[in-house]
Order: sequence, then structure tokens, then C-alpha cells
Amino acid sequence: MTSRHFDIARHPISEAEFRNRCRDELETEGVLVLRGFFTDEVIQHAAAESAALESAAFYSDAVHNVYLTAIDPELADTHPFNRPVVSNKGLIADDLIVGDSPLREIYADPPFRSFLGFVLGLESLFPYAHKLSTIVISVANAEMGLGWHFDTSASSVTMLLQAPEGGGVFEYVPEARDADAGGMGFDNVERVLDEGGPVCTLDFSPGDLVVFRGRNALHRVTTVVGSTTRSVVIFAFNERPDASMSQAALRTFFGRTA
Repeated sequence: MTSRHFDIARHPISEAEFRNRCRDELETEGVLVLRGFFTDEVIQHAAAESAALESAAFYSDAVHNVYLTAIDPELADTHPFNRPVVSNKGLIADDLIVGDSPLREIYADPPFRSFLGFVLGLESLFPYAHKLSTIVISVANAEMGLGWHFDTSASSVTMLLQAPEGGGVFEYVPEARDADAGGMGFDNVERVLDEGGPVCTLDFSPGDLVVFRGRNALHRVTTVVGSTTRSVVIFAFNERPDASMSQAALRTFFGRTA
């Protein structure tokens, strides 16, 4: 076990009582934040690694709807389904991260994976079948941010490496829709796009582990202010061993398919 990467004394991820409490919190709140989960050493190492790779990131400006799908020509341009939002960011692909990176040790750590599987209610966790997006570092410089959207996956597992001087705030609207029941949440989407709120703000710091259920929660990251890059590690865990992003999605996010 690579316990040197985690504060196990503070977060005993192998103990049943702690695991049950974390699972209940995620189910109830839709988000779990474990403060100071990762050690200062691993954060410093990963932040330096991110900074060294930042120039190799694929940067993109995307105009999309909140559902991350093609618009519906049968609906009006003003319909919540077709309303455009803008996201701009850089992504450092998995295959750019060195083989002995502590990020790979974290991803492969059996107790960590067991804990996440329990909290997420999944028997097994698998990486992507392609080589680009299992471990990704998202970077945002001044005037970059993520527009309002719903995630296509049920949950995300992230670790903030570096906070910006200003902006870069994670805002969300819990239970804005019920995707499992086919709900689209048009009224909630329209209200947020028109009025900007009310919304919840998720406060987290470098070293915190964040598990977020973003499929039903509308969320965004506000525009970064200042010269300090906002960098976040995204760990992708899938229910199936053959999970893969589409070729179009790979080109959109990474500018390439291999």
C-alpha cells in the first residue's frame, strides 16, 4: 500500500465505519470532500509535474449546451436544451504523465480503489481502454473556465493541485435533473442560465480528495483570475473494462485519438 501518499491516520479508508460514513455522505449530499487526504509531498510533486507538462496540454475553446450533446434543430434557439455556454481549458493527457509518477501509484493503489468502489457502489473499477484519459490534468489560466454542464459519467474523482489567485470557483446546483428517469431539468437549467442562481459553492484546497456526482448536478468552474494556473487531477474509473471515449470526444478534448 502506498500509504505515504495518503493521510491514513486522518482518513482510515480501510475501516468499515469510516467507509460507511463516506458512502452515506456522498449519497445524501452528492459530493464527498476529504480534507487533506493527500500528503503535501505528493501534491508538491504532482504540481511540479503538471507545471512541466503545461506547455504540452491541448487547449480548446468549446461552445456547447449544458448536456454536452448536439443541439436539437426542432427546438428554438432560446430553449434550455439549445442554449450555448462556453468552456475553455487545457488538458494534459494520460500518455504524457511519466510511468513512475505518484499519480499512477495513487490510481493503482488497492486500498484506495477498494475505498472508492465501496463509496461509489461499484464492485470493480477499470481504466479507460484507450491511453489518453484515465489520468488527466486539467489546467486553466487567466480568463479560462468551464461553462455550466452535466457530466456524462455518474461520478468524478479529483484532486486539486494548485488554486488560482482568484476565480476558479466550483459552483453547482444539486439534483437539477433526474437523468435515470429521463429528466432533463429544463426549468432549473433555464433559471440558472438566466438568473445565475441560487447555486451552491464547493470549497476545496490542494490535497483534498473530491468525489462528485455530476450527472444530475448542474455545475461549472468560474473564470480564473490572475497569473497562477488552476490545475486539477481527474482520475477516471469505469464500471466496464472496455469503456472508451468516442473518437469525436477524444479529438475534442485532446486534439488527437492516439
